[in-house]
Amino acid sequence: MELLRLPYDLTVCKVADMTAVDLKRDFFFLGKTDEEISLVCRTADTPADTTEREDGWKGFRIQGVLDFSLIGILSKISTVLAENRIGIFAVSTYNTDYVLVKEENFERAINALKEAGYTVV
Repeated sequence: MELLRLPYDLTVCKVADMTAVDLKRDFFFLGKTDEEISLVCRTADTPADTTEREDGWKGFRIQGVLDFSLIGILSKISTVLAENRIGIFAVSTYNTDYVLVKEENFERAINALKEAGYTVV
C-alpha cells in the first residue's frame, strides 16, 4: 500500500462557529457535533479566532480510492504506529483516509511504516 506525505504543516483546532473557516481553501476537514466544531487545516490557513488550537502535526494520505468493503486498512496502520508508541489523529473522506502524527514523531512513523512494508512517497 502506498502512502503520500502531505507537504505542509497541519493544525487541529476548535472554532466557535463555521464563519471563521475559509471554505475556499484547498485542504481542510471540518466536523460539527452537538458539542464542538473541529477543524483540521494547514497551519498557515488556521483562523485567527480559534477557541482551542494544537499546531505541530504532519500527515500522510493513503493513496488511491478505498472501497468501503475494504477492512482493516486504518487499523493496520494505527497498529504499526501504536506498537512504536506513536499517537495518531485520523480523518477520513469518501475516497480515503488521512493519518496525522505530531511533527516530532513523523519521521519515526514513516520509518516504522516502511519497515512494515508500506511504500511512502
